[in-house]
Amino acid sequence: MSGDEKIVTVFGSGRLSVDDPQYVVARALGSELAARGFRVCSGGYAGVMEAVSRGAKEAGGRTLGVTAGFFRSHANQWIDEEIRVKTWQERLFELIARGHGYVACPGGTGTLVELAVAWEMLNKGAMARRPLVALGDFWRPVVDLVGEVEFGRARERGAGDAPLVHVAASPRDAAAYLAGRL
Repeated sequence: MSGDEKIVTVFGSGRLSVDDPQYVVARALGSELAARGFRVCSGGYAGVMEAVSRGAKEAGGRTLGVTAGFFRSHANQWIDEEIRVKTWQERLFELIARGHGYVACPGGTGTLVELAVAWEMLNKGAMARRPLVALGDFWRPVVDLVGEVEFGRARERGAGDAPLVHVAASPRDAAAYLAGRL
């Protein structure tokens, strides 16, 4: 990994099959990120993680997978480099630490935790400001509701920066947003 290489960590469901429309979207995301020179990092397993890695590899990009002994399985075939940690918690923080930016694809409770922890770390200043993207409308209700609770009053007073979570309509929009900020 070169020192100037930018890594985008992608969060998403491990339960998608290759014929699921969200798999297709995640694969396109991997391709778009690789086309802009980003290395794609994911949890390394199936579903979105496989799709985004596959898309990146097919576009000539490089991939990184962070896996955990807790899950007892290894990285998918599209991963160039596997970083293996012991626990689920170590995996979560390694995924966040590796990223210069993040994309949250649709997913379940695991993806919700990943999005929430990255968002909270940004919100509390536990890490330098980095772009965090929610892909599609799946997370929009969560982003809108949490944004209103956390930041609504500050915005009414005219304070505050741009939202910490950017909702992107498509893989191309997400990659372009990240490219403009990294």
